[in-house]
Amino acid sequence: MSKRLRGQTALVTGASAGIGLALAREFASEGAGLILVSRDLAKLNREAENLKTRYGVSVRVFATDLILPGACEKLFRDVEDARLTVDILVNNAGFGHYGEFAEHPTRTITDMLALNIGALVTLTRLFLPGMRERRKGGILNVASIAGFQALPYLSLYAASKAFVIDFSEALWVENLEYGLRVFCLCPGNTRTAFHQIAGIEKRKAFFNAEASDVARFAVRKFLRGRRPVGIFGFWNKLMIHAERLAPRVIVLFFTDLLYRPRETKKVA
Repeated sequence: MSKRLRGQTALVTGASAGIGLALAREFASEGAGLILVSRDLAKLNREAENLKTRYGVSVRVFATDLILPGACEKLFRDVEDARLTVDILVNNAGFGHYGEFAEHPTRTITDMLALNIGALVTLTRLFLPGMRERRKGGILNVASIAGFQALPYLSLYAASKAFVIDFSEALWVENLEYGLRVFCLCPGNTRTAFHQIAGIEKRKAFFNAEASDVARFAVRKFLRGRRPVGIFGFWNKLMIHAERLAPRVIVLFFTDLLYRPRETKKVA
């Protein structure tokens, strides 16, 4: 395999598991050095050793909770102090919460907005100017097919991913003249811990893809640089295009039936 990214470095957030780890592996397979970011230092160190051994690339780890105020700025300073150059920024960190919005804990709401939107935007603002100066590199944002329509019971998560899609498309246009790649990955259900963390029932998850397949698709599309957004999987593409043709209110009622929580019996 040709090492198309030899000599470049990719910073990946949410890199200790799931799609983030799979993306790190794909970039490493293309010869890129890695900066792995996650809250779990033990997992980061373990995966860093695996990546070094398997791909022979340099790997640095930074254990950071990007939800915390000032965390993104501190990460940027730490990377600068370590004299590391970020050629590719992979904004993967994020989470969802399942259920009616009126019952979401307020802390969950603020944390989701801080991570899914705030951290992504802040890290992009911090690392993008350097890429423009070097006229090399790019940004890969991880959204979701949930960003293409409102989702009852995943309302805030879907809205946050809609933001990521729109933001990525605008960045793609703004940075064409600098020779930068901007790509937004929109996967569907993937075999990761997302559903468990979000509290989604197993029966709601269907057409599950492997994280490795999703990551391979994302890096291939990112390197081509032809389009700002990519939907992974035939059925996901078909579903999104079908939803665009149907009246929006019909789609909303359909997703309500699909995602509505099961009724639980109260025990006296």
